[in-house]
This record gives sequence, structure tokens and C-alpha cells, in this order.
Amino acid sequence: MEFTEWLKDHMISCPLKSATGIDCPGCGLQRAVIKLLEGDLEGSIQMHPAAIPMLFMIIFLMIHLKVDFKHGARILTVVFVFSTIITFVNYIRKWYTGEVFG
Repeated sequence: MEFTEWLKDHMISCPLKSATGIDCPGCGLQRAVIKLLEGDLEGSIQMHPAAIPMLFMIIFLMIHLKVDFKHGARILTVVFVFSTIITFVNYIRKWYTGEVFG
């Protein structure tokens, strides 16, 4: 079994969506990462536009913890704020278009 297929079979369900039927701001993130692993950059961005900056942040954090970059904390803060803004702008767009009820 391919790794991405295994991930698809073991995705964690969203508690908010399960309880209310409404997407949370993070809905689509798992699918976006799977799309990225499959090489579908456009599909990943459509699923969750902040997935790529979030993955960068996680990878950079792991490296920073070992290497201790001079401005590592500042870079992580900027990427975190950028990812958060993208997430909430996308969520507002999804509310406006009615996609959160999908």
C-alpha cells in the first residue's frame, strides 16, 4: 500500500464538522498535505492555502531546534502569522461562498 493511500485511510475527522456539519478553519489541511505529497501543488493550495507555509514552519522549526539559527524565532513568528492570516482569510472566503456548509 502506498503511503498516501495509507494516510487517506487514516485521516482524523474534524470534531466541529462531525458535531455541526460546519467546516473549521483547519478543515482540508490533511487533504492538502496528501495532495502535496502526491505532487498536486494546485490541488493542495485549493484544499487549504496555508498548508505549504505550515509545513515549511514545522520543518524549519525542527531544523532550528538543532541548528539554532540567529533569526530563527523571528522567521518562525513571521511564518506563523502569515499562515494564520491565510487560514482565516480562506475561512472567511469559504463562509462567504457557502463552502463551510459543504
